[in-house]
Amino acid sequence: MTLENLLAIKRLQRHEAGRAAILKLLAAAARNLADAKVTTISAENRFDAAYKAILQCAMAALWAKGFRTSTSEPGHHQTAIQALPLTLALDSATVIVLDALRKQRNLNDYTGDGVNDALLAECIAQAEALLQHARTTLGVS
Repeated sequence: MTLENLLAIKRLQRHEAGRAAILKLLAAAARNLADAKVTTISAENRFDAAYKAILQCAMAALWAKGFRTSTSEPGHHQTAIQALPLTLALDSATVIVLDALRKQRNLNDYTGDGVNDALLAECIAQAEALLQHARTTLGVS
């Protein structure tokens, strides 16, 4: 699968974002990551903030390649995460972990499932690593 294939099946749209917009989205990811580390809020909200940072990094990477997800279509979070090998050359093992975190976020949002400390720690660690990788790969360290 390529980004062009995802465009053809309407999972992506063309999108021109300048460097300033990409930097702004990565700054938002950093703020969400900081929020995820605030221990006075619930584990579920901290997890959600860390997951949001992951999604923002994935979106910034798509923008840098000239695309964005088709947000009017279901599955745009999944598309953004599963495109990471194409946008940031992320390995498939990491994408599997990030996709599992996406699924957990859905369970939390739509069924009220809780988040344990280990899952929260994993989501924060993955968000930190992805943000650093995105900054390095996109040349915005």
